[in-house]
Amino acid sequence: MQQMAIADCNPYKATSRHVHAVIGEQQMSLRTEEIEAYLRVVELGGISAAARHMGLSKSVVSKRISDLERELGASLLQRSSRRMQPSESGRYFYEQARAAMSQLTQAAQSVSEAAQEVCGELRILAPMSFGTRWLSPLIAEFGRANPRLRLSLELDDRLVDLAYGGYDVAIRITRLRDSDLIARKLAPSRRVVCCSPDYAARAGLPRTVEDIGHHACLSYSNSLPGQIWTFQPDAHDEAPKTITPRGIYTANNGEVLRDAVLAGHGLAVLPRFIVWEDLRAGRLIEVQPGATPVEDGIFAVYPRNAFGSAKLKALVQFLQASLSQPPWEVPGASMESAEVVPLYAEAPKR
Repeated sequence: MQQMAIADCNPYKATSRHVHAVIGEQQMSLRTEEIEAYLRVVELGGISAAARHMGLSKSVVSKRISDLERELGASLLQRSSRRMQPSESGRYFYEQARAAMSQLTQAAQSVSEAAQEVCGELRILAPMSFGTRWLSPLIAEFGRANPRLRLSLELDDRLVDLAYGGYDVAIRITRLRDSDLIARKLAPSRRVVCCSPDYAARAGLPRTVEDIGHHACLSYSNSLPGQIWTFQPDAHDEAPKTITPRGIYTANNGEVLRDAVLAGHGLAVLPRFIVWEDLRAGRLIEVQPGATPVEDGIFAVYPRNAFGSAKLKALVQFLQASLSQPPWEVPGASMESAEVVPLYAEAPKR
């Protein structure tokens, strides 16, 4: 986990339309619209003037005043033919309510302004391999550009429920299924079938997808797609092919599988962002059995009601710009040449 910067946001939460109070053993629920109606009646001298000011009918304003008096158990207004005056209780309630409503308005304004600022806490969940290799330096860069953010990056290869875990956003590498979450694609994630030169010398290379079934295979243990390999044939008029590999070794982490492949234990389907430099350096061989593993995507996912926050928008836009041309998809690129795109920089055209 990474912790960086210090939050500097207003801590007030948004207020509801009700104000709850407990006086002695009596509990009351006051509606802010009733209090507002009373304040306007006192300030403007009558229900008619208050109704015109608020854009409401006289009957609505009158009912709100009556409901407020009933809830308080006190008469707030002295009615005369010319003008309404607050009673003794009404004058006291007016002064206290006006101060309270002013505080509520200031609190609501502070929250609204804070929602438009990139500040506060942002909890991020990501897979271990991608988080360690790629996301961690990007989050550090994002934190430096936004010093009022308090960032938390947690790495876990399990599919964790965001609400249960208290996360604002998760980075997921998958073929997305129907979900109650919103997903924003950050980058493609092509996968490759690979093995070590030593394994290829001993066991040969599969020429077809069906041949893979006769080889020692290493696969993910924590997901069904990792245990069932799906390929898109190079001939686009053919239907996808699916095989269940002969698994001699499983792991729930891509780095562990990479180590096993490098050690010559068998074939594996791994994300290119994990093995791209091994392929370039010749430590691994890309196996091409006339078909390509179905492509995944790298997504930022978050609850449907969350994208209104400026901090989440800023993070997603930053990651989309930074990963618009991921080095693992660029021929000839290397880890050393990979650059972080500055915050809000225009994404390079593909």
